[in-house]
Amino acid sequence: MSTTVSPLAPKSYPEMPEIEGVQFATASAGIKYKGRTDVLLATVAEGTAVAGVFTRSKCSSAPVDWCKARVGGGKARALLVNSGNANAFTGKKGKAAVELSAEIVSRELGCSEGEIFLASTGVIGEPLPADKFSGVIGELKANQGSASWLDAAKAIMTTDTYPKVSTASVELDGVTVTINGIAKGAGMIAPDMATMLSFIYTDAPIAPSVLQALLSGEVDGSFNAVTVDSDTSTSDTVLLFATGAAGKKGVESVASLDDPRVDVLRAALGDVMLDLSHQIVRDGEGARKFVEVRVEGAESDGSAKRIALSIANSPLVKTAIAGEDANWGRVVMAVGKAGEPADRDKLAIWFGDVRVAVEGERDPDYSEAAASAVMEQEDIVIRVDLGLGSGQAAVWTCDLTKEYVAINGDYRS
Repeated sequence: MSTTVSPLAPKSYPEMPEIEGVQFATASAGIKYKGRTDVLLATVAEGTAVAGVFTRSKCSSAPVDWCKARVGGGKARALLVNSGNANAFTGKKGKAAVELSAEIVSRELGCSEGEIFLASTGVIGEPLPADKFSGVIGELKANQGSASWLDAAKAIMTTDTYPKVSTASVELDGVTVTINGIAKGAGMIAPDMATMLSFIYTDAPIAPSVLQALLSGEVDGSFNAVTVDSDTSTSDTVLLFATGAAGKKGVESVASLDDPRVDVLRAALGDVMLDLSHQIVRDGEGARKFVEVRVEGAESDGSAKRIALSIANSPLVKTAIAGEDANWGRVVMAVGKAGEPADRDKLAIWFGDVRVAVEGERDPDYSEAAASAVMEQEDIVIRVDLGLGSGQAAVWTCDLTKEYVAINGDYRS
């Protein structure tokens, strides 16, 4: 956790409404860090539905494997998260650590291990000293409800410079229901399903199958559309919990995707997930610029996204952005190497509202001063029109600075 807050951090945090049936407590277990909280225990009411999406890394962590094996049950009672140690690539020791973690929580809370979810973030390859949870689990149980949403978000930070929270409210059956989310992530961000870690809660009564469909459907346009460094984590996890507490106020259960209220929930959930994913990019390690890459005119949406990611992940593009250099030739390079249909002589590129290239060459009205002025801004839009079809996509990234190298060259210290 850095002591210097990203210049792209939000200027303020939203008021996070309480969600009935959700409680947090944090503690300092000394997993890696000293003098800060590093464990979060979140408990949810009996009957809470759960859905999840996880990394597609072939080297997934032990907590990811644990959650994947249990999320199909659709029910949850608790979530235990630690920062400082990813419990990834830890072999039999990692499996034993998650089993011990779940046993400790289960014994203290008196619930089934199948309803306990686990997540870890931090250094890969170091065994997780799960026995340390025994020393704080009593405190975590006794203090349930004492931690705020911001406290919860802070406890799961690693190289993050600020906690990430988001909220949205919608009307269902004349009752206000809430969706709150927290997330962490600043490096090793090129999610192949979600992000580093994100946990989202709602009081809406939603069947597990509908909850899973909603979550899975909103991933591609949010967490799967951001990249800091093109590296997919072993620990990527997003979990969505629905306590159903609004049912006591007269909200009927959302039991089918054919329910017209699904569209309202989908829009609100999508807003929260997109906000959290943008906050992760804005906290990219060493970042000074927030960049949106828009590609249109591609042969398909999928092709557009792959080209957009080729641009967003290019170290040459990202370092040019860091140096405020309007080097549009590097965008041309990234389009050409993407392996997707493209026609050099139909290509057009904009930095902000300034068209810098068109029809296979520099724009005849190109202004270096105008393009450079765009690059000096904190928020930058790079737009590419391939002129081939109607496919389009947007992804978000940040610049690549010397600070990123400094942070990651010294990560384990």
